[in-house]
Amino acid sequence: MIDPRDRPKVLAAIRNLKMARSAHAFVRGSTERFYQWLESSTRCNLPDGPPIWICGDCHLGNLGPLADTKGRVLVQIRDLDQTVIGNPAHDLVRLGLSLASAARSSDLPGVATARVLKELIAGYQSALEGDFSDQKERDHRPKIIQRLLVRSTQRRWRHLAEERLATVEPKIPLGPRFWKLTPQERKELARIVESDEIRPALASLTGGGKDASVALVDAAYWRKGCSSLGRLRYAALFHMSEGRESRICLIDIKEGVTAAAPRTKGAKMPKDNAERVVMGAKALSPNLGQRLMAAKLFGRSVVIRELMPQDLKIEIESLGIAEALLLSRYLASVVGRAHGRQMDSRDRAAWRTELKTKSTSSMNAPSWLWQSVVELTSLHEAAYLDHCRRYALSEAA
Repeated sequence: MIDPRDRPKVLAAIRNLKMARSAHAFVRGSTERFYQWLESSTRCNLPDGPPIWICGDCHLGNLGPLADTKGRVLVQIRDLDQTVIGNPAHDLVRLGLSLASAARSSDLPGVATARVLKELIAGYQSALEGDFSDQKERDHRPKIIQRLLVRSTQRRWRHLAEERLATVEPKIPLGPRFWKLTPQERKELARIVESDEIRPALASLTGGGKDASVALVDAAYWRKGCSSLGRLRYAALFHMSEGRESRICLIDIKEGVTAAAPRTKGAKMPKDNAERVVMGAKALSPNLGQRLMAAKLFGRSVVIRELMPQDLKIEIESLGIAEALLLSRYLASVVGRAHGRQMDSRDRAAWRTELKTKSTSSMNAPSWLWQSVVELTSLHEAAYLDHCRRYALSEAA
C-alpha cells in the first residue's frame, strides 16, 4: 500500500519508466519541451492563425470517442489541460509531431512521414471548408476509427467499471492504480460531492434534477498516466437518487495546472485554471464540455469530470502506410472542426488563405510544418535517448 507521503517519489518513478518505453511515449509526455522549442525557434515561420481556443497538447492519445450527456458519441479532443486561446498552428505542429513519432515507431519509411504531414494539412483545410451549421461528421473514417466507434457505442456501465475498477461492485479497489486516502482527503471529497454548491451541478451532469440526492460511496487517489505527478488526482464513486431513479456514477477529480501552451497576448481567459479548462472544452469539444465543472478542493482549483463508458482514446501499436495516411487526414479534420466552429466564415476563409500562402506546393506538406516536425523529432529523439540513459543508470545504482 502506498503511503500518501511517498506519492511524489513513486509517481516520478512510474513516469520515468513510462517515458523510457518508447520515443512515442516520450513525445506524449514532453509538452513543456515542445513549447520550449517553439519559443526558442525562429526558423520555421509558423503561420499566424486567428486567436481561438486550442488544445495545446494535441497528440494522438488526446483524441478519441466522447459521449455527450445523452450518450451520443463523436470523435473529439478528449484532454484539455493545456487549452488556451492561442495560435491554431501550434495544434497542427503538435499533432504532426505525434503522427510522425507514431510512424517512426511503426517502422514506416521517412517518405511515409512526408505523406502523413501532407494528409494532415489537407484534412485540416478540408474541414475548414465544411458546413459548420451541420454538426454531423461526414469525413471518411479509417478502419481503426470505425472499430473504435463501434466498440464505444456498445459499451455500458459494467464495461467502464470492469475497465477502470476491475469490479462491477460500487467500490474502488486499492492497488497499483488506486491508492489509500488520508482521513482529511476522504472528508474533503465527501464535502465537495455533497455540498449545496456542487451537488446540483453533479446531479445535472449525470441526468438528475437540482433536487436530486448525492452521496459519496467510495474514493481513492488515482495514479493515472503521468498526469497525477505533483497534482491532486482522485477517482470518486457517488450515488445519485431522485424519486424512483438511482444510479452509481464515477467521476475524475483532477487539479487544474498552469498551461505550458503560449496564449495570445491580450486574450481574455479565466485566471482560474480549472475554469479555463472547462471553458476551453466547451469551445473545442462540446461533448466533453457538457460533462465538466470547476470546483475548489483544499483551496486548489480542480476539474470534475463524469466518466462515461463510451469515452475511449486512440491507442496504436503499429500502422501501415495506407492506414497512417487515412488516420492523419481524419484526425486533422477533427481538429479542423474544433478550430473552425469557433471562427466566423470570414476568419475561416482568411485562415485557409494564410495556410495556402505558407504552402509552397500542393504536392507536399508546407515547409513550416515539415521543418517544425523534423527539428522537433530530432530534438525529442536526442532527449529520449538521454532520458533512457539516465533511467538505466538510476536503475543500476
